Amino acid sequence: MTPPFTHSHRARARHSARAAAALLLTVAAVLLSGCSAAVPMQPAADAVNPDCATVIVHLPVSVADQPERETNAQATGAWGDPTAVLLTCGVAVPGPTTLPCVNINGIDWIEDDSEAPKYRYTTYGRDPATEVYIDSELVSGSTTLVDLANAVANVPATSQCLDADDVTLPSATPAP
Repeated sequence: MTPPFTHSHRARARHSARAAAALLLTVAAVLLSGCSAAVPMQPAADAVNPDCATVIVHLPVSVADQPERETNAQATGAWGDPTAVLLTCGVAVPGPTTLPCVNINGIDWIEDDSEAPKYRYTTYGRDPATEVYIDSELVSGSTTLVDLANAVANVPATSQCLDADDVTLPSATPAP
């Protein structure tokens, strides 16, 4: 008859061997998949908008020659390692602004350079709006916006940027 401690010892040894094998398989799967950590992001207020889903499914696998990265938030995208481009769909739709507006491949973008050399571009005249945050030390802003234009174009434009020359101000009427 085997002493009770020996049976218990063998059971613990089998359990330890199974745990070690499971750990080894997990480590091997991670190494073979080449996965990197997801880019931490926050979803925008209107991230659940169906038009954002359409934008996200049309995002390219590379932007400005940077590979796509996994994100941890709905209606977002990221490219580059280190991260050079962040995209968030469903941000607040911008109203009239004095910030510059550029049109790239038919998409109007409001350019915010307040954090240069990092730039924030937000679509103008599209609801939901999409914001793209670009590190211009790592990628070209114009190349990035060209690469994202086809996906963003899935949200129809309802208005466009106007130049000061496009605006007609009412003429002053003399007071009686």
